Amino acid sequence: MSNEHSKPLLTIDPLLAISVVGLMIVGILFIFSSGVNSNGVLITTEYLKQILWAVVALTVLVSFSYVNYNLLRDLSFWIYLFFLILLVLTVLFGKVVNGAKAWIGVFGIGGQPSEFAKIATILFLSRFLSNKKAEIHEGKVLSQAFLIVAIPMGLILRQPDTGTTLVFIPVFLMILFLAGAKIRHLLFIALIGVSTVVLALIPSIETIIYHESNGFGTLLTDPKVLAIVGIMLGIVVGLSVFGYRQYKRPIFYWLAYVFAMILASFILSFLLRAVLKDYQVMRFIVFLDPSVDPKGSGWNLIQSITAIGSGGFFGKGYLLGTQSHYRFLPMQSTDFIFSILGEEMGFFGGLIVFGLFSILLFRMLYIIQVIKDNFGVLVISGFVGMFFTHVFVNIGMTLGVMPVTGIPLYFLSYGGSSLIAGSVAVGISMNIYSRRFRF
Repeated sequence: MSNEHSKPLLTIDPLLAISVVGLMIVGILFIFSSGVNSNGVLITTEYLKQILWAVVALTVLVSFSYVNYNLLRDLSFWIYLFFLILLVLTVLFGKVVNGAKAWIGVFGIGGQPSEFAKIATILFLSRFLSNKKAEIHEGKVLSQAFLIVAIPMGLILRQPDTGTTLVFIPVFLMILFLAGAKIRHLLFIALIGVSTVVLALIPSIETIIYHESNGFGTLLTDPKVLAIVGIMLGIVVGLSVFGYRQYKRPIFYWLAYVFAMILASFILSFLLRAVLKDYQVMRFIVFLDPSVDPKGSGWNLIQSITAIGSGGFFGKGYLLGTQSHYRFLPMQSTDFIFSILGEEMGFFGGLIVFGLFSILLFRMLYIIQVIKDNFGVLVISGFVGMFFTHVFVNIGMTLGVMPVTGIPLYFLSYGGSSLIAGSVAVGISMNIYSRRFRF
């Protein structure tokens, strides 16, 4: 029996450990495969670095499973502030990798602060909302919560790293949902996020796919038209808010709800277009129509689908893939690691990976159900949102059902930052579960 003052003897949850170690092993195997060329010669040593990072990541995981997570709660603001400063320094002095200034370090030692900023934001946001549980329905609290998320999002978007930026939205919604926010508030945020991206891309879609620029896109790019539309929408929102406060009729509330959402989407889409690079826009365009640029931005998507499709049910066999070994797959050890697995191990190999991620996610959902600490519930819900989004988006983009956004597949993709950050999240989850009887 545990008591309030005893230390847990076992903090390593077997199911979480099995899923993480299993995914790491799969990742190392296919990072090794990605380094083999068409002559069967190993031309990179990425797999050796991944093994080293895996050892570090597992050490970090065990460490965070023992350190009392209440300490993380108490220090969450300072952890959050530290990584905000690192994000600012990355924007100013970071190294450009794959088109984004996302890496920072000294003497070749460093990483991507954006990966750890997700963890820091989840911790601080969870602490804030756990202290505001009774006020979660108030606009002031929701606005403050959104600001906590919006600051790192803005800094990461400046790198620019659109994929990582978008991950914050489902994480934010997941935490808000478990914190008790109203469904209409969650829909408001989600619809703004989706419509912002759509409105930001419409001018490019008209020009590149439909070869015209005199449609709705003109309204979204002409500063004068935007100013007029913004003022008109602002007036409608203001009158609707006034009407609701004066007469308390639902029609005024929903008018303010809809037009405020439209106004926010227009403003944010304008800001998003200002920071998006051409290659990022093309990633979304080729998702709609890969034939627009089959030898450029569409190449990634076409080759990935070809690789996975050629794998069939059991695949071509380990180290027998052609798309990766002939170097047709871009960023094959990072963003498109699942494409190699799909080609060499087929549908069966994909099921293994899905199974391991399912163990990870369902175990975390189980932990959410059995723990009593509200802060712990919100933290793990944020991790669930983070892991699910990475899995869904990364594997989805390799299959052609999601745009290519460049986010890694946790525990499989080559890279130390995502591997260690994911391990931190799992270690904290184990920590919370091991202390579940203390509240």
